[in-house]
Amino acid sequence: MNAAGFFTKVFGKPYRTVDPQQAAAILAAGGVLVDVREATEWRAGHALEARHIPLAQLADRLGEVSSDRPVVTVCRSGARSRQAAALLARNGRQVHNLRGGMHAWIAAGHPLRAKGGRPGQLI
Repeated sequence: MNAAGFFTKVFGKPYRTVDPQQAAAILAAGGVLVDVREATEWRAGHALEARHIPLAQLADRLGEVSSDRPVVTVCRSGARSRQAAALLARNGRQVHNLRGGMHAWIAAGHPLRAKGGRPGQLI
């Protein structure tokens, strides 16, 4: 390993940060969107493509997250999803964290869906 690789491994984050357009492109190419918010937040509204695994359950549910497809993590603002991205990367996943979370997703014009297919909202 060269010096740059060593310092990235030791001091750098093990995942990429992406904006909503980049995240959408990753999903369109076969990636998986993992929403790590709590159940009440999920029920109020989530991205149509998302898979729900709350951050507190992620370590126990790693087997549910693809190891052969890129993963994009998302939460309300990006803080919890950064933790999720780091955990997934440490466990061999190719991970991207959505900068700005669901706030950015909505601002970019992506819809939310609530339980029963109704339009969702961010809480």
